[in-house]
Amino acid sequence: MKNMLALNYWVMGGFEGQVDYCTAIKQAKEYGLDGIELTFGEVIKEDITDTELANIKECAKENGIELKTLATGFYWGVSLSSEDEEERKRAITFTKKYLNAAAKLGVKSILVIPGAVEVPWDENAKVVPYDVVWKNSIASLKELAPLAEELSVNMALENVWNNFLLSPIEMKYYLDTIGSNFIGAYFDVGNAVRVGVPEHWIKILGNRIKAIHVKNFKREDACGGLHGFGDNILEGDINFDNIKSALEDINYSGPITAEMIPFSRLPDLVLPDEPLAKVTAERLLELFK
Repeated sequence: MKNMLALNYWVMGGFEGQVDYCTAIKQAKEYGLDGIELTFGEVIKEDITDTELANIKECAKENGIELKTLATGFYWGVSLSSEDEEERKRAITFTKKYLNAAAKLGVKSILVIPGAVEVPWDENAKVVPYDVVWKNSIASLKELAPLAEELSVNMALENVWNNFLLSPIEMKYYLDTIGSNFIGAYFDVGNAVRVGVPEHWIKILGNRIKAIHVKNFKREDACGGLHGFGDNILEGDINFDNIKSALEDINYSGPITAEMIPFSRLPDLVLPDEPLAKVTAERLLELFK
């Protein structure tokens, strides 16, 4: 199995785009990786020009680095499933810009959070009824599907801690309900540990998986909180041999990206962290090459 191995930008450049895109791309090359997952709304601004996008694409090409996925943190504040119609419209408008930027970069999949019943770490976030999140998110994604299909860019929905789509069978049914080949799953191995066994998700979702995020998680205190996400991808409760076997069983050939946000360091979490980025890249290569 040969997959593109990449590192998510946040550990390299922070949540506010503190490191410019070309520097981050060159770092990924120095680490021996195949690619990088840049972030939209941070290093790639929402109002980015076509010229700037062409420059990003050229920098990646010059350094032999692939751009197959993009990520964003936008949806935690503006949701595709919101009860507020204007908020949903803003989320849809953002996603159209996101899709168009991805297409111009040659990116195949963008990470999308379909909605949230609640945001467990934000006590000020409104709790939205589950059935409302289901209905509104599907309506928003169906509205966006024609553009994704026209651009040939996947909207890959991540299994995140949003208390929504809590099992692989449910997520499979949800994706099949939407019914677009360009709306699939961005499966995060570490995120799944809170609610199940990651390799079970891989087997059930199968070819609906468009991209893979890897990090590790410790089930201490019955999955008690964010502190379970450590700063060493090799340490935790994930059996990576089982993960690799499950990916081989479904013939997965897409990107595998390490997303390293060490919440175990809270309240002293500081990104970017170049040494952590470098050692995470080394460990990713150890795991999958």
